[in-house]
Amino acid sequence: MSTKIALAGNPNSGKTTLFNALTGSNQFVGNWPGVTVEKKEGRLRKKEDVIVTDLPGIYSLSPYTPEEVVARRYLIDEHPDVILNIVDASNLERNLYLTTQLAELGIPMVVAMNMMDVVKKAGDTIDLAALSRRLGCPVVPISALRGEGVPEVTEAVLGAIGMPPVIPQHSFGGAVEHALAHIEEAVLHSHPVETQRFYAVKIFERDEAVLSRLSIPAETLAHIEEDIKGCERELDDDAESIITNERYEFVARLLSGVYRKIHLGLTVSDKIDRVLTNRFLGLPIFGLIMFLVYFLSVTTVGTWATDWMNDGVFGEGFSLFGLQIPGIPVLIANGLEAIGCWEWLSSLILDGIVAGVGAVLGFVPQILVLFLLLAFLEACGYMARIAFVLDRIFQRFGLSGKSFIPMLIGTGCSVPGIMASRTIENESDRRITVITTSFVPCSAKLPVIAMIASALFGGAWWVAPVAYFLGIGAVILSGLILKRLHAFSGAASPFVMELPAYHMPRPSAVLRSMWERGWSFIKKAGTIILLSTVVLWFLMSFGFPKGGGFRMLAEEEVERSLLACFGRGFAWLFAPLGFGTWSAAVATITGLIAKENIVGTLGIVFGGQAGVAMTFTKLSGFSFLTFNLLCAPCFAAIGAIRREMRSGKWTVFAVAYQCVFAWLVAFAVNQLCGLFGAATTGAHWTGGILAILLVLAVVLFFLYPRILKKTGKDTLIPEKLRFFKK
Repeated sequence: MSTKIALAGNPNSGKTTLFNALTGSNQFVGNWPGVTVEKKEGRLRKKEDVIVTDLPGIYSLSPYTPEEVVARRYLIDEHPDVILNIVDASNLERNLYLTTQLAELGIPMVVAMNMMDVVKKAGDTIDLAALSRRLGCPVVPISALRGEGVPEVTEAVLGAIGMPPVIPQHSFGGAVEHALAHIEEAVLHSHPVETQRFYAVKIFERDEAVLSRLSIPAETLAHIEEDIKGCERELDDDAESIITNERYEFVARLLSGVYRKIHLGLTVSDKIDRVLTNRFLGLPIFGLIMFLVYFLSVTTVGTWATDWMNDGVFGEGFSLFGLQIPGIPVLIANGLEAIGCWEWLSSLILDGIVAGVGAVLGFVPQILVLFLLLAFLEACGYMARIAFVLDRIFQRFGLSGKSFIPMLIGTGCSVPGIMASRTIENESDRRITVITTSFVPCSAKLPVIAMIASALFGGAWWVAPVAYFLGIGAVILSGLILKRLHAFSGAASPFVMELPAYHMPRPSAVLRSMWERGWSFIKKAGTIILLSTVVLWFLMSFGFPKGGGFRMLAEEEVERSLLACFGRGFAWLFAPLGFGTWSAAVATITGLIAKENIVGTLGIVFGGQAGVAMTFTKLSGFSFLTFNLLCAPCFAAIGAIRREMRSGKWTVFAVAYQCVFAWLVAFAVNQLCGLFGAATTGAHWTGGILAILLVLAVVLFFLYPRILKKTGKDTLIPEKLRFFKK
């Protein structure tokens, strides 16, 4: 039978880093039974019979969030052999709050004191031996980021396996201990002594889940309630707050004489935060940093590498140490010609697979640079601050700073970003976050941004940052719109987040994060996009020519292809947006399979950026980009929306909202820019006026809500039309 180790700790304590160090690549991921929260397990290195379960990051064992519910349910029901509690040594008071709760479970525990390198650098000291005696469990110093102390903590965990149950050693104030003793005597005398403390505290807090689990008789419960109320009157506070205060007072006593801080003033991180999270400077600094990220990845370093890939590796060729190396298309074409390959197969390989997949893979350098910069910002601790800074902005529009965390994760891929919305307790906020997360450009949209910027704007520096902040603006505007609807009404959920200390991340950790995300993109190009390019090549190469029949078409007959016929069926939808051609329509629709397909489709249809430049104007190209950034995401992300919404009706609403919103924004961009630009035809005057009226309607909708609320109700949607229920 396998031995079970539970890895528990606060968010941002280094738990995932330690889990990776303990298990290596021997990991498997799934969902907890009945709950859509990610479950990570792995086998301990060189110990195949020891399974390490990485519990969700939590601050307490109170069942308020899905993560806390999952963690507590696992610890109580599964009863692991050992709890490995990872603690951020640079923030002991906050982290040990959870430690006191874990100790009450009676399960043998090992405390991994992480970030000891940060503590030593600050000149602070922790008497680990004394802390171990007071906690009644081993305390092992580690630095998960540097890989220091991992063998020692592994040895301590293995040594704790098979140890007898542990009796909690901490105590609270006299009034609370008196009430807890009464609860243990009245209800828990038949329970194992090592678990009595945990259940007594939860009964004192009136924890509904525990009360339901224990099925306490009504008369006993009434007797206990008198003790709890007496304690509340004596301490002039509610039961749950009393326990919270008692825990922090115990932690203060625990650290007395054990933890010595040299600098009692502001830390280096605090001083940096006074600038980076400043009420007035925080947002402009964030804008500048994200501008630099996209400027470097799309316009400078990334562009140079991408041009080399597109023009060299997937083009005519490149020079290496004075030797002229042919590009992949040239090599394949020469090889096919040498073996006398059939014309249709040669076309499939060159015009379909190489042109489509190559158009996508050519942008891999830009994506890797973007992932490298984002990984650095996450690892050094800055991105956690952005959620804090944006909380002030998001709260004004009915959202929480927690909504930014899924959007940050979604810059790699919308699917995990959408799944990360589970951490938001408020149901309406969570739904809005699920709907709007894909507005922020993911890695799959970066090639689209780069192609439009390069083909139509000469690689202009501003295109990529504008695309990113267009997504942020869409999130904010959607928050305003959706909060007006009955199903999304209500105050935003409060935002509480642990801000890790700033530190210089390990290059290996940053590079690993970059490669994991980049490899996921490359694998998609080799599977989904490869299959899509084959289908697109067939649809574009075959059709019904003027003479009748069905056959493979010549290059000049592409307008008679199956693909063109399919595209013309949808092109009219996009004509008001400025790109009503069948090719643009097809590229947009294939983007539902995978957003990278947009580039692959344009590569097959136009053969490269030159063809794109001949088909789109700057205005229609930017409108095309706007719509594809904001419309419904790929099928995988739509599937994630379905899982998180747990409703087909809500999924349809989310996709419909995204498409309509994207259409209206792209319409306004095309018509307004056309009206005030050079293109002032009759059609643009009509469209421009409609766009102005649309913008004015939106302004009136938000600036004068009382005009629209003549019924006196709290929301704009009549009761009989409220078919979405919370």
